[in-house]
Amino acid sequence: MNWPTEIFYLGYLALFGGCIVAMLAWHRQQRKQRLPFAADLKLLRAPGETQLRLVRRFEEEGFIGMIVASVVPAASGMSLLLLTVRLPQELQLGGAALTLVVFLATFYYSARWFSRRAQESGNRYLGYFGERVVAEQLEPLKAYGWRIFHDVPGGTTEHRFNLDHLAVGPAGVFVIETKTRRKGPARPGFDPGTVYFDGGSLVWPWGEDNHGLEQAERHADWFTATIKAEIAEQLTVTPVLALPGWVVALKPSQNSRRCRVANPQDLSSQLLSGPVALTEAQISRISAKLEARCRDVDY
Repeated sequence: MNWPTEIFYLGYLALFGGCIVAMLAWHRQQRKQRLPFAADLKLLRAPGETQLRLVRRFEEEGFIGMIVASVVPAASGMSLLLLTVRLPQELQLGGAALTLVVFLATFYYSARWFSRRAQESGNRYLGYFGERVVAEQLEPLKAYGWRIFHDVPGGTTEHRFNLDHLAVGPAGVFVIETKTRRKGPARPGFDPGTVYFDGGSLVWPWGEDNHGLEQAERHADWFTATIKAEIAEQLTVTPVLALPGWVVALKPSQNSRRCRVANPQDLSSQLLSGPVALTEAQISRISAKLEARCRDVDY
């Protein structure tokens, strides 16, 4: 193999990958042309909107990522091999060893990078599905005058986040954070499908943590301050942590935090059983602000 042939193969590899990237970008741009509806149409956010966007981004970029992950080890190994065959005879063995080490290292890290991206996408989809589960359980509340919003954008330009669900009804305002966690091995004496809430911490079959509790409380505090600034009214916003697929057992405690914990199937009955805290006028004012904030989904 001579230099012109080697350069041809490397050039062809780069040209082929570049053409694929360019064509995918062109097709993505073409999808936005000649839409059958108004270009400024905005829809309300659906349950798990943020998670679904991240999953779709991985699906769109996954093919490119797979090409990059497969080409980098081959290209680096081929380049070093081409240099190695031109070394003096006494240095070629060392060059071959270096080529093998570089190829194996880039192969390992490329495969690991792509595998982690695929795993993250799977976790995102699990989170999206969990938010869909909670959203379905909140749907019956609408028949009783409740307004339900999903994936509510919040925060500042520097620090953005989203509130998974926000329920506004006669019993008040509830910020509902969804955490969808896989089940794993249980410690002796623990039910593998039950999580205990003692008012302060979550006791899982494998251990204890506060995952989701503090987040729900922070989001409730943020919305309390936001709605006060927007409609000049002080409201009590209740944080709730929803755990799809888990049996939630409550263990009474004297030191109980603000956040409630519930299985999604129990949410509707818990919210409906509360005392009346908001008038229809207040519900309408809060809902109008939330609808304006959440109606930002375009094509």
